[in-house]
Amino acid sequence: MTADEAAYRDFTDTLGDELVPLAQHHADAEIFYVLFDRTATLGPPGAPQFLAVHLKRDKGSYTVDLAALPLAVMAQSWLIHRGCPRDAIGLSPELCALPADETTRWLERRLVGEGDHFAIVSSYTRDDWADAFTVVALRAMDQLAPSPFRVVVEEFDTDAWTYTLREGGFDTADEALQWCDGRIDGKAGPLPPVRPAAAAGRPAGVAKAAFPRPPGRTR
Repeated sequence: MTADEAAYRDFTDTLGDELVPLAQHHADAEIFYVLFDRTATLGPPGAPQFLAVHLKRDKGSYTVDLAALPLAVMAQSWLIHRGCPRDAIGLSPELCALPADETTRWLERRLVGEGDHFAIVSSYTRDDWADAFTVVALRAMDQLAPSPFRVVVEEFDTDAWTYTLREGGFDTADEALQWCDGRIDGKAGPLPPVRPAAAAGRPAGVAKAAFPRPPGRTR
């Protein structure tokens, strides 16, 4: 057994134990996963809880490319931009909550299509049943983009088992990070609007629910 094969076996052995598959797509020589990482809550506070995993097989050996990401929709986008069919990586409705409104659904669709237009500056996930949320500060790759820094906030309603996604626009990284710090401390004001581009459109595509409910999760 090669080292790559052994690494692949070790990886698959953890599925269903520490890593919960929320979405997966198997192609001839490739496998794409969106995983919820149960061990993330044991690490540094605020750590991302999702893994995007791209496995490639070549003549009996495997290579693994992965990224830890703060939102499931970002994991979907990461995989799509690495060749996974867009309609093949929807999240399991049995394990995930539902978007609470059309604004959430629209923003998810946009993030799936434009995931490579932004770089993550910082993120924080609070895994607290009384106030479960994730804040993500993003930097536009296009320096001329309106509102070059964005904050995306996902907030979870534990009673309704739904979540909302909202976005704000900022001129500087410091402003975006200050707002994130305020949300973490429970003192943030309303998100400032994103300045519209000269010709804005809503991209097509579908991203399904983004907050996991794997068995045994504790808040």
